[in-house]
Amino acid sequence: MTDSAQEFFQLRRRPFDKDVPDEALWLDPDRTDAIDRLVDAVRSRQHALVLGEPGVGKNCVVRGLRARLSPVHFRLTYVAHVSLGKRDFYKQICLALGVECKLMPATLYAAIQNNLAALARDHVHPVIVLDEAHLIPDSSLGTLHVLANFQWDSEPVVSLVLVGLPELGERLKLGVHRSLLTRIGHRIEITPATPEQTAAYVTRRVEDAGGRVALFAPDALVVLHELTGGVLRSVDVLADASLRVAAHQKKKLVDRGVVRAAFPLTPLA
Repeated sequence: MTDSAQEFFQLRRRPFDKDVPDEALWLDPDRTDAIDRLVDAVRSRQHALVLGEPGVGKNCVVRGLRARLSPVHFRLTYVAHVSLGKRDFYKQICLALGVECKLMPATLYAAIQNNLAALARDHVHPVIVLDEAHLIPDSSLGTLHVLANFQWDSEPVVSLVLVGLPELGERLKLGVHRSLLTRIGHRIEITPATPEQTAAYVTRRVEDAGGRVALFAPDALVVLHELTGGVLRSVDVLADASLRVAAHQKKKLVDRGVVRAAFPLTPLA
């Protein structure tokens, strides 16, 4: 269903919606480098930590990883419900892996390890992505080093990718989690976009939606970056609101006045 802005600007789709296919992801050199490092970690059968503030593109990097891994040689499993006690946490991992859920944590853990070992025998390397990992309770986080360890630490049959806010890195430095921290070989930090990256991002999203001409004036892109701090999720919200305001005002070009008028209409204000 088209909205007023999409119709007014004659776009094929809403340019700042979330449903972007992997092949159409906007990847600047910094995020491309982050994906390269994450791919290297997984191909080396190592564990990785992906950190960044909300909305800077951590999931974009994980999606980039998914697009780069061969489904023949890797099985990527995504786990989002991590704010659970130890037993329910391992149940979520079992469900994501397609493993029968057992009742006791010890049997859950054994079922997971048996599944991972079976994949290894088939020359398939499993990758478990734990999103919002900063929400994992200490009781569950404290057991991940057991999952990360296999055959006396000599046979890495799974790569864990912990994705979370910067405070996750600080939590892992606490003594109680040092066994897990010492098993993580890569720390990848995602930062907000620069002004130039924000402008390139907005331009690309508009072009991908069918925009044949620039819809945002240079001064609008400057204000858009200033008001969002280069947080791409916030850029999406404000840019979308700006297009709607411009359409309401019958303006074919979004200028800085339109962006400032749209800002109070968003949760960012």
